[in-house]
Amino acid sequence: MASRQMTNDHLRLSWHDTQMMATLSPQSVMDYFCRKSNPFYDHICNNETIRMQRLGPEHLHNMIGLEYILLHVAEPILYVIRKQHRHNPSEATPIADYYIIGGTVYKAPDLANVINARILNTVVNLQSAFEEASSYARYHPNKGYTWDFSTNKVLSDKSKGDKKDANAAKEENSGTLFQKQRVDMLLAELLRKFPPPIPPMLQNIQQSAIAGEEINAATEMNNATGPLDIKTEGVDMKPPPEKKTK
Repeated sequence: MASRQMTNDHLRLSWHDTQMMATLSPQSVMDYFCRKSNPFYDHICNNETIRMQRLGPEHLHNMIGLEYILLHVAEPILYVIRKQHRHNPSEATPIADYYIIGGTVYKAPDLANVINARILNTVVNLQSAFEEASSYARYHPNKGYTWDFSTNKVLSDKSKGDKKDANAAKEENSGTLFQKQRVDMLLAELLRKFPPPIPPMLQNIQQSAIAGEEINAATEMNNATGPLDIKTEGVDMKPPPEKKTK
């Protein structure tokens, strides 16, 4: 874990020496890379040993351990240096690669870091593309899901379109005749099954109105029939004759 973190830190580093940048050549590039101020250079290596003994780079093949070699040259600005562990004169295991461009030293990323960076870049781009695409998706109960690419224009065009299409949007959002009739039927059915409770104040007013209507109806009925005629006997009227007993 620590070695991987150190590797990632080295990928963010760069190094250069202004005193020797202008004089780089295939013969001097190794001396430039092996300077003690270079953070990519490991001082416990065979290159440092032969420098202290004033030996040539050809003696590295006869040594075992960590070493740096010049792998590729593309004059005048590109040089590739490899860090490797030598096991014998004919076998060495690569550890890391470094490249020098214009006198500045960088560490070349390994294949895993390259793949991770490409995958991360792809995922970020896909996520932004999905977010952008989802902003154009619209849903309407009558039409379903549709794409609307006219809403994410310039703000000036959007304000003009909002003023122009205000009435059109109302007509578009209105439902069909079947939907309106269906909604009215459902609301009437719900109102019949679950009538709203009448407040007490309205109940008193309603009862008073019913009582008043009953009184008015009785009065109108009496007026229609007229007053009752009560027949009375006159004073001069004679009683019927009494029956005589035999």
